[in-house]
Amino acid sequence: MSRNFLVIDPEDGIDVLKGLASPVRVSILKLLHMQGPMNGNDIARHLALPQSTVSTNIQILESAGLIRTETQKARKGSQKICHSLFDEVLVTFKDDVKPLKSNTIEVAMPIGLYTSCAVSAPCGLCSADGIIGLLDVPDTFLDPDRMKAGLIWFTRGYVEYQFPNNARLSQNTIETMEFSMELSSEVPGTSADWPSDITLSVNGTEIGTWMSPGDFGDKRGVYTPDWWKLRGSQYGKLKSWRVTQDGSYVDGVRISPVSLVDLDLGNHHSIRLRIGVKDDAKHPGGINIFGRGFGNYDQEIIMRLETER
Repeated sequence: MSRNFLVIDPEDGIDVLKGLASPVRVSILKLLHMQGPMNGNDIARHLALPQSTVSTNIQILESAGLIRTETQKARKGSQKICHSLFDEVLVTFKDDVKPLKSNTIEVAMPIGLYTSCAVSAPCGLCSADGIIGLLDVPDTFLDPDRMKAGLIWFTRGYVEYQFPNNARLSQNTIETMEFSMELSSEVPGTSADWPSDITLSVNGTEIGTWMSPGDFGDKRGVYTPDWWKLRGSQYGKLKSWRVTQDGSYVDGVRISPVSLVDLDLGNHHSIRLRIGVKDDAKHPGGINIFGRGFGNYDQEIIMRLETER
């Protein structure tokens, strides 16, 4: 199960909102979502619309980044095939983006606000008030209540978050990028000796893997609610992932040569962070991601950007 989500702030995503502000374009998006890739003639036929109307609206959707098109050979000449890019579009006001003193920008991302996911069971989500959806059902990761999640877990796969690249907006060069989050392995019950290789990627480039030693349940997490079973995952390790000009580090230990140059962040409007356990991991021990209301640190996923000024 793999789904893609687009999260926008109205101030930054006005072109997307304009792209959605038409019954015709919404109909085209729904058709592509339900039927899969189609050419303009097929879209016009399904929607009983003039070809010229469809062509104009396809251009607007493509400019807004809501669809992509590719040219393929046809029986006579060529045809443009339209592909839907997103299963959901979420509009949110990012009041959690705050510039800090000096040259540091910090963004706190709720763990349920992932924009793409592909997970395998056992898996689940819960908020401070209770379980979200159904346990061990990957489709539950599409439940709108995921926004309230304070704990998510899965065996293999990933969740991906889209952070705003505020350094690019302010035309500053990034000197250091850091992600801070509370993580552990995942096993039915708990086990302090249950290694798992947890891998992080940024904008499609792996920055490295950290081996979690276990899934911790020897005592209740400081912020874990009382209703959550004691035999379940209670807390994790607070890990700091840093990417600098000379490589990537976890808690100060170099884990890969991937540097900021390799990520080319200056040419990206957003910073996409993917967290997961790969299918070919040497230690495929699952993952728990702790957010507010669970674990020992009561924090979301924090991104910090240090700029040159």
